[in-house]
Amino acid sequence: MAIVKAVPSSATKIGGDLLDRFSAIVGAKYAIRDPKQQAPYLREERDLYFGQTALILKPGSVAEVSAIMKLANETGTAIVPQGGNTGLVGGQISFDENAIVLNTTRLNKIRETDAAANTMTCESGVVLARAQEAAAKHNRLFPLSLGAEGSCTIGGNLGTNAGGMQALAYGVARDLILGLEVVLADGRVWNGLRKLKKDNTGYDLRHLFVGSEGTLGIITAAVLKLFPAPRSAATSVVGLKSPQAALDLLNLSQARAGSAVTTFEIMPKIGMECVLANQSGARDPLAARHDWYVLIELTSPMDSNLRVLLEEILGEAVDKRFIDDAVIAESEAQRIAFRKLRSGLSEYQKVLGGSIKQDLSVPVSAIPAFLDEGIAAVKKLIPGVRPMPFGHMGDGNIHFNFSQPEGWTREQFLARWGDVDKVLHEILARFGGSISAEHGIGIQKRDKLASVKDPVEYEMMRAIKKVLDPNGILNPGKVL
Repeated sequence: MAIVKAVPSSATKIGGDLLDRFSAIVGAKYAIRDPKQQAPYLREERDLYFGQTALILKPGSVAEVSAIMKLANETGTAIVPQGGNTGLVGGQISFDENAIVLNTTRLNKIRETDAAANTMTCESGVVLARAQEAAAKHNRLFPLSLGAEGSCTIGGNLGTNAGGMQALAYGVARDLILGLEVVLADGRVWNGLRKLKKDNTGYDLRHLFVGSEGTLGIITAAVLKLFPAPRSAATSVVGLKSPQAALDLLNLSQARAGSAVTTFEIMPKIGMECVLANQSGARDPLAARHDWYVLIELTSPMDSNLRVLLEEILGEAVDKRFIDDAVIAESEAQRIAFRKLRSGLSEYQKVLGGSIKQDLSVPVSAIPAFLDEGIAAVKKLIPGVRPMPFGHMGDGNIHFNFSQPEGWTREQFLARWGDVDKVLHEILARFGGSISAEHGIGIQKRDKLASVKDPVEYEMMRAIKKVLDPNGILNPGKVL
């Protein structure tokens, strides 16, 4: 994959009268036509995708979203839904000068928090960090936690079925909702904002829209699941020799602590060195450098002495030679600092130049062998490449990234993306893995989807798309 830039469409340009009709729905202030003002909505943060659009609309109500979709369906106008524009596979970018971007960030109300029911109903434009903070005010936890949580939105999280650092214990985005409100392609509004844990009245339609990347409907609100806020926590950075040692530590930790293991992240030496060299205030928590690191965290809603339990786990791991060194956070500030070491990996990998990124998953037991084979294969393919795999080892999701060899240009390296895909995906297939664990399909992986899906499954997906979006106006060219 190379850098994707939109090119002018050969189709008849969308007329000014129609743009006026769309603009009137939200008002001139929230209808962006100036190319300079549009630019931030058409550029992905890694500079891999550059789009174009006829108009950006920022509706402030469900009624406005409904009116936009009704007009779009009547006129055959393509609509590209967008939240915080933090997606990594191009799903939120418009590449058609005749398409309209529907940005949901003005749909930012938290409609209700029901602490007794452990639910929060919020609109799709609510920023994830704000949802977390709102839950905390009621002594509750919304556990979805991502590196982009300060700017990504609930709608985008649900559209891509985001995972994050606590999916090990709480599941991915689809596991964290009870109900949805969705505007369909023809403008009808489905009100499925139920707070019920049990509702066995036919097909569970909410899961069609979670992970659909705006190709089946536009999520405008959701009922989120909340959990009791943790009252105790213990966090450690661990140094070890290999992914196999990390797997041994994971199994030991879960055997001793069960569901209290809420985070288990693996990091390579080169990644830790990038963060330590570039993150303000970062300090190496261990006395020496190690080939691999693990961030492990135990949490509980009870007043438990988790530090003692974590000390016992790490002590047993040392005795069994699973780990070489470890340190447990002594304060909340140090706990946050430990977590920042992991969350800074994506940002500070940039200092090494171009990065070919993979969001892959395999059965947890296969991670060590998959990493060994994958690293060896890509090193053979591109001598001098710098592997930087990291991520959510506890749930089998590895961000299998590679940085450019020294002396290469970014463009030269990114041009090999397809070659790296081919090598890794062949290995991945043997391990029964997935080409997308939590980032989605978008445009980046669209052409690969048919080859990795069961043919019947792929045809069912196409049939669902045809039923819910018969005119093909919702995020065309994405996913399918």
